Amino acid sequence: MGQRSCPEEASKVLLEQFELILDHHKLIDEVGFIHPSQFAELNEDSSISWSPLSNFCEIFNESCGRDATGLTFLQNEKTIFWYGNHKLAISMQIVPLLYYAARLAHMDARRNYKRLINISEGKISLNTATSEAQFLEKDILKHSRALLILSPDFGSVWNSRKLVLSREPDLSVLLDELNLSLLVLSYSPKSEQAWSHRRWVIKKIAEKFHDLYDIIGKESEFVKRIAEKSKMNYRAWNHRCWLILYMNKWQMFNELDKSRTWAELHVADNCCYHYRRRLILNLLGDNSLKYDEENPSFYKCHPVDLLQEELKWNEHLIKQYVGREALWIHRRYLSYYWLTRITNDFPCKDEQEMIPSLNSFLKEEMELLQSCLNFPADEFDDAQAQARHAATYILWISKKIILSPEYRFQEKLVEAGDLKTILMNTSPEKSLIWERLLDQLPAEVENICIC
Repeated sequence: MGQRSCPEEASKVLLEQFELILDHHKLIDEVGFIHPSQFAELNEDSSISWSPLSNFCEIFNESCGRDATGLTFLQNEKTIFWYGNHKLAISMQIVPLLYYAARLAHMDARRNYKRLINISEGKISLNTATSEAQFLEKDILKHSRALLILSPDFGSVWNSRKLVLSREPDLSVLLDELNLSLLVLSYSPKSEQAWSHRRWVIKKIAEKFHDLYDIIGKESEFVKRIAEKSKMNYRAWNHRCWLILYMNKWQMFNELDKSRTWAELHVADNCCYHYRRRLILNLLGDNSLKYDEENPSFYKCHPVDLLQEELKWNEHLIKQYVGREALWIHRRYLSYYWLTRITNDFPCKDEQEMIPSLNSFLKEEMELLQSCLNFPADEFDDAQAQARHAATYILWISKKIILSPEYRFQEKLVEAGDLKTILMNTSPEKSLIWERLLDQLPAEVENICIC
């Protein structure tokens, strides 16, 4: 039995040390897994306020009532864990042992806890002493925390925490849960399970305490920081879109205003433009909006003004950043909302009144397309991409609008080359697609000439 100390006993002691560190340092906001050789550089960096954790054996003896000094792997304890400036570093060499011990401890605690509870009709009732259940709940939360830091996408472990937290939700406990997922996302920003659990916690807070104003603001800023570190992070932006459900009108306008600067600096990231479209859609659906003169940085709140502002801003970006597809995708959605708004404002019987509005819209779009097709060629083929996106955009518009002679497409375009030629020249590899799409359109549209 004496041989049992390695590796099983070693893994248990490592887990207890790891959990002890997490208990003693509540302000840890980032975790990293590094090679043991990198610890020397961290220990020598005088600019960092760090804790060597060299007194672990004494702390372990007092807290756990066991002797850790005899474990040989702890003699080089300075290359196992490192803590400084609220950052925790873990040696990659001990991760397998930690994971093994944390998984076994969690499974054992969860198994015993399920024996104490009886789930019926969605309600949990205890069949035994409450004190024993509370002890096991603490074990589940403690072991699952360690396991999730090592394996963020372990879905059943997140569910174990939900099982415990759903019994008696407490605001402070739920806020701590947000901090745990924040810690996990600091090094695994695309963990779907962590983002999903974060939404579950926010829903619990909304159901129990209702006041989400500050939480939503902090969540949005948190996603922004994650997006800066992890490019094209769909899961993070999807979480931010979900937050819109809990935003008031002021927050939505504020988010629309703040995300504008970020979008200008990341014109290739379609996620931010998708987020803006979701905000605009929610604001368009509220007919009670009024312009707030006390906040001049906000957009005009009337639905028409809101779309006009976004279309003008998008046009500016298209001309400034040539060939960026995300900007054209954003414009396509905005144009769809605009055309839908025009159609809703004028019923079918008032088609003659609708035609001038459509003509005005098409005139502005053709002017934009004309300017985009005249960019000089460059070594990166951005001008060619701009021409392709412009031609594809006009093709999309021609399929969205029911054409009639009153729209006078031909009069809005100066003859310089037909749509088919532009599409074939800019993307010949898609010639079969263009042939098929153009064959489905009336001859009047296929012969549209663009300057």
